Amino acid sequence: MGRVSGRIGVFGGTFDPPHLGHLILAESALTGFDLTCVLFVLNGDPPHKKAQIVTPVEHRLAMLRAATEGNPRFEISRIEIDRPGPYYTFETLRLLHAQYAGAEMIFLMGADALRDLPTWHKPEEILQHAAVGVMQRPGERVYLDVLLDHLPELEGRVRIMEAPEIGIAARTLRRNVAQGKSIRYQVTEPVRAYIDAHQLYRDIV
Repeated sequence: MGRVSGRIGVFGGTFDPPHLGHLILAESALTGFDLTCVLFVLNGDPPHKKAQIVTPVEHRLAMLRAATEGNPRFEISRIEIDRPGPYYTFETLRLLHAQYAGAEMIFLMGADALRDLPTWHKPEEILQHAAVGVMQRPGERVYLDVLLDHLPELEGRVRIMEAPEIGIAARTLRRNVAQGKSIRYQVTEPVRAYIDAHQLYRDIV
């Protein structure tokens, strides 16, 4: 059984590395969607990134712990680490819904992900276990009427908040480390120290 009740924001990602953009979005979601906590779900072996080298999960988990420590409303889930893949969102949410019995789940995503949701594996089952919290960047628009034609289960299951514009990307951070450039102030200091101590991202082309 999970310890958290109330309304939980489920924030999935590879977090390779976790950066200040992730933390800013999570903190914004707390107030934007009136959440009890944000649950960071670390993708163990993301199927959509098979063509990309992903840092071993033990390093990403350690960095995520370093990034989120000190915020009692940030939690980390091992749900996609402690079971074999492949990992589908509908199954992860089903397991979380059972683990955090009685809590309301809000699956956090960007507007671009919402547009693609009808093409995901069993999207109607995703919506059985969680509402969708869309973190919309300034200038973006969500055309719900179009999406409802493809996925009518979205009716009444979408919440939208305007998210801050954040110009930080994990891919750019990895490349900057490989090129010897500073990433200070784009990740927390404990994360930066961990990357240095373990010589992560040094061999990226």
